[in-house]
Amino acid sequence: MTKMIDIDPEESPRARFAYVLRHHRLAAKLTQKQLARRIGFSTSAVAMVETSKFRPSERFAELCDEVFGLEGVIARLYAEVWPPPPPVPAHFRDWAIEEQRATALRLWSPLLVPGLLQTEAFARRVFEREPGLTAEEIEARVTGRMQRRAILSRTDPPMIMCLIDEGVLHRPVGGAEVMREQLEYLLHMARHPRVTIQVVPYAAEALSGLIGAYAIAEMRGNAYTVRVEFQPRGRTITDRTTITEIINRYDAVRADAYPQHLSCKLIEEVVKQKWT
Repeated sequence: MTKMIDIDPEESPRARFAYVLRHHRLAAKLTQKQLARRIGFSTSAVAMVETSKFRPSERFAELCDEVFGLEGVIARLYAEVWPPPPPVPAHFRDWAIEEQRATALRLWSPLLVPGLLQTEAFARRVFEREPGLTAEEIEARVTGRMQRRAILSRTDPPMIMCLIDEGVLHRPVGGAEVMREQLEYLLHMARHPRVTIQVVPYAAEALSGLIGAYAIAEMRGNAYTVRVEFQPRGRTITDRTTITEIINRYDAVRADAYPQHLSCKLIEEVVKQKWT
């Protein structure tokens, strides 16, 4: 007999899918082996989905609905948990999906304005400076980045808590006009009721936390995945120990950050003194 593993549906979207799948399987009085035979998948695949260790296919979800006699319940949940990502590079798709379904995102950006808060001109210049990209690839990536911002226009946008190093305000990405527009956009977004922007001053000494950009995705107060940026592609991480370490580093950096009202004042001063 397969050992029953408790799943907390509030832990993550994937855990919620696992919990609902198991609930309907048990309600149908089917074992994992019986369900696997009916949908044409292995018993181990069903077991791994039910323990939140494996991402199923959309067809898996549709077949489960057929077996359980449901009207698309599992398929709709699948679409919520794994929505189609915006047009982004393959290595970034997993994180782009997490951005769409997270209820909160904590961002730390020591070198550039984070992608979710970039203007089109700023993003285009960033991609123009990436070696090897064609004009078509640049435009595709700009489009994908702008589509990612759509989460802030939803009726239920995630909370965005963004830490930006003071040096980001002074780095001349694209020149004065691009930087002025970008910083003014940050000020605009800081007025959004779900967005907090804080600047980490040059004097900050939380040295271990200052190294490298990362983003933390939360679901109902629970941090469940992290995107860590490094050359050349970055990585999406779900290991609980690593996530805890990164949260601790984020908190150390935030402890040295200016509060939002002082951060906005600093951004305004930089715009007037350097980019006007």
